[in-house]
Amino acid sequence: MNPEPAPVVRPARPEDLPRLAELVREHIAYEKSASRPPGLAERLAPHLFAPEPRAWVLLAEDPSGRVAGYAACTAEFSFWDARHYLHMDCLYLAEEARGHGLGAALLDAVAALARDLDLTEVQWQTPDWNEGARRFYDRRGARGTPKQRYTLPVPPDGTTAR
Repeated sequence: MNPEPAPVVRPARPEDLPRLAELVREHIAYEKSASRPPGLAERLAPHLFAPEPRAWVLLAEDPSGRVAGYAACTAEFSFWDARHYLHMDCLYLAEEARGHGLGAALLDAVAALARDLDLTEVQWQTPDWNEGARRFYDRRGARGTPKQRYTLPVPPDGTTAR
């Protein structure tokens, strides 16, 4: 029996954007979220590949070299702690890529990115119904904190919903 090859995790490159957009659409569907407007790859490019980016995407490749998952991160500021941290906005693996160590490799790469950016913590959220993700994060030593996430649309006319 041959062991599986070591997972490959690497930074996204401009030529990865079409596949990344595909994975994001899968992730949105998996989380039963509302679809987003087309053109994601074009909107992401200037943020990911700027001279001094504020957003980073790490990609996991399956043994064939196909991009099978991603982790998207931004540097954020915690007012209570008066320090920056790495916010992992998304970690997603295509269904057929799960259970082969790619998720652990992605999470390790996110922690390494935080270290490279001189940040001492990674924070993220996952839906409370996603038991598999919660078990995975618990096994990796992460601590969950109960909070409800809100979003407030900001219309261009300056009004807010009441």
